[in-house]
Amino acid sequence: MPLWQIFHPADAFSPEDKAALAEKITDVYGAVMPRFYVGIVFHPIDPAQFFVGGKPADRFVRIVMEHIARSFPSVEVSRRFIDRINAILKPYVADRGFDWELHVDETPFDYWSINGFYPPRAGTPDEIRWRAENRASPRTRD
Repeated sequence: MPLWQIFHPADAFSPEDKAALAEKITDVYGAVMPRFYVGIVFHPIDPAQFFVGGKPADRFVRIVMEHIARSFPSVEVSRRFIDRINAILKPYVADRGFDWELHVDETPFDYWSINGFYPPRAGTPDEIRWRAENRASPRTRD
């Protein structure tokens, strides 16, 4: 499960921007895992409540990604992923004059459940079924 938290100035994104960005982010992950794994939360922040370097940050976007369903096998793979994400973000942040920062935390796969079910491992028949059904359900194998 990737969970994204996007902290941003209150006027940074329209509802349409949020929907489009969420769809593009979900598309990245949906190529390799069930789409319903992806959660994205937009946190509008009052500029008086957001500081970077001790100064108010009224043109700054901070993104925290939590990964559980997959982990990066190498630094090279993580860099390709981050480069791809930065390209998706560019029209929404860089092209609008925002500074931004992002990072990925990886949680061990075994510390996770969805609707009380332990998710199947990548590429297993159960995960293939979860992707096709786009929902969690009882596993048929360990």
